[in-house]
Amino acid sequence: SVSAAPVANELRYVPANAAVVAYADVRSIMDSDLRQRLKAAMPMHPEGQEEFRAQTGIDIEKDIDYIVAGASGVGNNPDGLIVARGRFNNTQLEALALQHGGQVEEYKGKRLVNSPPAENHQVSLAFLETGLVAIGTKATVRRAIDAQMSSHSITSNSEMMDLVSEIGNTSNAWAVGRFDTIAQQANLPAEVASKMPPIKWFVASGHVNGGISGMLRAEALDEVSADNLRKIVSGALAFGEMAAKSDPKVAAMIQSLQLSGSGKTVAVSFTVPSELLAMIPQQIEK
Repeated sequence: SVSAAPVANELRYVPANAAVVAYADVRSIMDSDLRQRLKAAMPMHPEGQEEFRAQTGIDIEKDIDYIVAGASGVGNNPDGLIVARGRFNNTQLEALALQHGGQVEEYKGKRLVNSPPAENHQVSLAFLETGLVAIGTKATVRRAIDAQMSSHSITSNSEMMDLVSEIGNTSNAWAVGRFDTIAQQANLPAEVASKMPPIKWFVASGHVNGGISGMLRAEALDEVSADNLRKIVSGALAFGEMAAKSDPKVAAMIQSLQLSGSGKTVAVSFTVPSELLAMIPQQIEK
C-alpha cells in the first residue's frame, strides 16, 4: 500500500484549485491476481500496446509505477492533469512529437513536448523530473509547473490532504473531491439536485489484489443532511437486495455492501471476493 507521503511530491504539481485528486498504483494493479485472471479470460490484442511502446518507449505494463491526477472541474473544460512516475525515454518522446509536427519548448526550466498547435486542444507532455512526466493541455501543464514552483498547490488544502492521508495507507487506487463543486458544474436536473442532501466532500478508495474491496464515503454539511443521506442509501440497498434475489452472484455482491458512518459522515464499503471473480473466465468463454 502507498500512503500519501510517497506521492506528496507529485501532488505539489496539482494546482490548488483542483476539485478532484486521484491516484492509482499502476504497478500493483497490473501485477494483481485479478489483472492476470482478466487477461486470461479476455484475450487482448497486443498490437496497439506494442505500437504505443515502439513510438514512445513506454511499456504500460512495466514502465509506469503510479499516476496522480487532478481536475478543476467537470464538463466541457475539466482542466485535467496526469502526473506519471515511471521510466520514460525522453529522447524518443521528443523525436516522436517532432515527427508528427509537434514542438519542443522550455518553460521555467522544464522541457515541454507540445502537440501541433493547429489542434483544438494542444496537448503537452512535460519532463518534470527524472522519471516524472505531466500530461494535459499546454495551459494546464504550465499551471502545474507554476504550482510546484510557487508552492501554491493542492498540498496547501489541509482538508483535502487530511482525507488523502487517511485513505492512502489502505488503497492502491483512490479519489478525493469537492462534491458540491462538481455537482454545481455538472448541471444536474433541478428535480435531482433538490432531493440530494448537501454534500461537501466525497472519498472513493479501492484495493485490487485477488479480489476487489473498496469504500465510498460522503462528508455532508451537517448531521441532519448525513441522516437523510443514510436513509436514501439504506433504501437503495434494501431495494437492491430484493431485486437480486433471483441471481445468487448479484445477491452476494449486494450483501457485501455495508452502510456505516456517524455524525456528518456516510460510508458504504464493498468486497468482491476472488471466489466470485473466479467465475469470470467461464462466463466469458460461454
